Amino acid sequence: MDTTNQNPVMIPDAQEFHLSFRVSNLAESTRFYEHFLGVAPKQSTARFSTFIVPHLCLNLVILVNDRGEALDTYSLYHVGLGVKDRAAVIESYHRAMAAGAEIVKPPRTTWRGTPLHELWLRDPTGYNIEVYARLTDAELAEMPADQESFFLVAGTEPKENA
Repeated sequence: MDTTNQNPVMIPDAQEFHLSFRVSNLAESTRFYEHFLGVAPKQSTARFSTFIVPHLCLNLVILVNDRGEALDTYSLYHVGLGVKDRAAVIESYHRAMAAGAEIVKPPRTTWRGTPLHELWLRDPTGYNIEVYARLTDAELAEMPADQESFFLVAGTEPKENA
């Protein structure tokens, strides 16, 4: 049975991913995303900043919060950014720390659900960002029997209750 056209791609040959969301402090968020993405805004006004990130095929626009109401950071659970490997997750952690980013979960290898090397941080508005790398076959073979997370940077593991 030919299933070629039973589930066609809705958007063939996409060239760019565009994401736009509101932030509580445009200047602070612009600085954060400039450090996080490693590019200066292509355009920045009193109302928005636009980042074109070619290596991610990303067009990110952050906008001022016009309403003066608290933003709902619960609805957008998180934005994920896949990186090359474990070393890139660790490097992202050190760069985030140097930039003063809030670390939600330090870099670790997780086994439950989708096994990943991951780092979670929070932008100035409160949106969660996950930086992750998929495990190689060799890394998957190292899964511990208890499937407990392994922290990738010494000193970042949770403190035991005394």
